[in-house]
Order: sequence, then structure tokens, then C-alpha cells
Amino acid sequence: MVTASEATRDRIIAAATDEFAQFGVAGARIDRIARRAKSSKERVYAHFRSKDTLYRFVAERELVEMSQATRLDATDLPGYAGRVHDYFLAHPDHLRLMQWGRLDVTAVDDPDDPFQDTVRETIRRGVEQVRRAQDAGRLDAAWDPIDVVVLVNQIALSWAWQVDLVELAGPDVRDRSIAARRAAIVAAVSAIFPATVAVPVETSGVRAEQGVG
Repeated sequence: MVTASEATRDRIIAAATDEFAQFGVAGARIDRIARRAKSSKERVYAHFRSKDTLYRFVAERELVEMSQATRLDATDLPGYAGRVHDYFLAHPDHLRLMQWGRLDVTAVDDPDDPFQDTVRETIRRGVEQVRRAQDAGRLDAAWDPIDVVVLVNQIALSWAWQVDLVELAGPDVRDRSIAARRAAIVAAVSAIFPATVAVPVETSGVRAEQGVG
């Protein structure tokens, strides 16, 4: 059973997520978060010692949720890009939340910050997945793994902020559907980093897995 304190904390987290997504870290106000949470500033500070601490908590939670929902697979980067597009299309406020953090919090590296630790670990895991796929011959080894991770994510986010450009372009757009934007993202990543599948091959009488594009 959820206690009253836990319920208050959950409301504070939900209210803070909305506040930070709308106003960023610098523009967010604890009194507004408290009102949204039907609580008080004192209760907010009882659970989180500062506004930055509260932001880091909600941003870290969002990063973990996003990573779990999109599931990076270095052998199917086009599929991953499509999932990232879908996730932020469904949760545009979550993208704003993360982008504000890049501007207001993570611009200065802090080795003792748990949130930045999570960011670094997420990037490290992605780079390591790409490196393993390269070592297995399932991804072009000419690429630096960090370039692969960054480029794929940037392509995946191409339409996250710019869906209005379809309307602004008017009749020059051949297909105005969201599905067409997604297909373009997947096709772009496929052209650079095609998906591979593992197929069994016989090598000296021993079955082995080989990647093919």
C-alpha cells in the first residue's frame, strides 16, 4: 500500500516532469511544482534538497525509460531509429525535458553527478554495442562507434522538432503523413548502416554465425 508520503513524492515527480519540460531547469519554479502536486514548497524540499536535484532525478528516470522503450540494437540500427522516432513522437514533452537538461545542467561536466553518470553509462553501453557488432563483422568497422551512436540518434530525432515544416512546405511535399516521415528516417539510417541478420554457416565442420547485410 502506498503511504501518504510516497503518494506526495509521486505527485511532486509528475508535476516536476511537466514543469521542467515546459520551462527548463532555469525557468522552473518550485512553488509552481508544489501547487501542481497539491503540496507545499517545504514538502518538495523535504523530498529533494534543491531544484537541480529534482531535475536530475526526473531526467535520469526519463533517460532510463527511454532507453528501455527504444532498445538499441547495433545489428538493426534502422529499427532502433524508428523506435526512437516513435517514442518522442508519442512523448514530445520528454524530449523537451532532456534537451533543457543539455542546456541547463550537463553543459558543465561533473564527475560526481549521478545523472551525468547515467548519461555517460548510456553512451558507453551504446558505443560498446556498436563496437561488438563491428568486431563480429555485422557493422562497418570503418566508423568510430561514437559517430554511429550520435548520427543514428540525430537522424532519428530529425522530425521531432520540425513536423510543422511539412505544412510550411505546402504542395511540394509528396506525402504529408507521419508514416512517410518515419519511413524516411528508417531509410536514411538503412542507407548508412544497413541492418544485418545472423545466418548459420559451416566452417570446418563447425556451425558459426555470420552477419550479412
